[in-house]
Amino acid sequence: MVDKKRKKSLLVLGVLKNSSGPLPSAKIAEELLLLGHEVSERSVRLYLQAMDGDGLVESLGKRGHVVTEEGLRELDSSQIIEKVGLLSAKIDEMTYRMTFDLNTTSGTVVINMTVVEPAQFAEYVGLVSKVYADGYAMGRLVTFIEPGETIGHMTVPEGMIGVGTVCSITLNGVLLKHGIPTVSRFGGLLEIQNKKPVRFVELIMYDGTSIDPLEIFIRSGMTNYLGAISTGNGRIGASFREFPAGSRDLVGQLAEKLKRIGLGGLVGVGRPGQALLDIPVSEGRIGAIVIGGLNPVSILEEKGIRAHSRALAGLIDFARLFPFEEMEARIRAYL
Repeated sequence: MVDKKRKKSLLVLGVLKNSSGPLPSAKIAEELLLLGHEVSERSVRLYLQAMDGDGLVESLGKRGHVVTEEGLRELDSSQIIEKVGLLSAKIDEMTYRMTFDLNTTSGTVVINMTVVEPAQFAEYVGLVSKVYADGYAMGRLVTFIEPGETIGHMTVPEGMIGVGTVCSITLNGVLLKHGIPTVSRFGGLLEIQNKKPVRFVELIMYDGTSIDPLEIFIRSGMTNYLGAISTGNGRIGASFREFPAGSRDLVGQLAEKLKRIGLGGLVGVGRPGQALLDIPVSEGRIGAIVIGGLNPVSILEEKGIRAHSRALAGLIDFARLFPFEEMEARIRAYL
């Protein structure tokens, strides 16, 4: 516990060191989030209080805190890589825990969840549907989570609704059950031109962050789903996976089966040892690009709706998913 607190304190010191002036706790929490570390504002305040007592930071009142010379020495003497829990470990855990059987189309799949006011979702449900219709979503299925219901560690507050979209990690679980191990390398922003993927313009490695990269890109305003669905030119969430080269044909067959039942999301598969969209691939492996599961609801942020989204939120029974075409009618029940 002490080591965990020290790592987080070092993260806070690092943000203050790179700032041109004092920062309040809210701004520090925001900067940490952009770096891939989710630390609440309250936690930041507690760390600042403790470090102030140790002489590592100095309070300048409402303006915030600055790092002291002692704090800089503490940073310099530390050789620790500050990571508060890697997303790659969570990906492996969720892949292992899901029970979906492609042959019987039953069991649990991994979902993302976005909490939003029903009226706000209803206002922009047409845009959300367009993301699905244009193929920028992980399949064609979605679900609603009831107020008071808990998925993973998230509970939907009263007066709100949870929108559950299929997480791309579901693909990993399906492949694993067919004997194909998957290496999830990174999440990124995929540039779309004329409705075709062109290149990754931003990326974050899964083994170097505690937050899903797409969550970071969404909150940072770096996506462009409106452009993608209106002109065919934009930036959408996607991820890069690697499979054993010998599994290429089977991966293609399984991807087709998934697409037929509404769980498609494989944008492209490369050739053994060859780069895919300029992303190098190791010898004996093939690269693949998978659509981001949060893409449909992410367009809400572009319309100014502050919806709270969480990737890999938890597991849900496949039977609860329904075609995206039904969203508009079903949301009326919550208004």
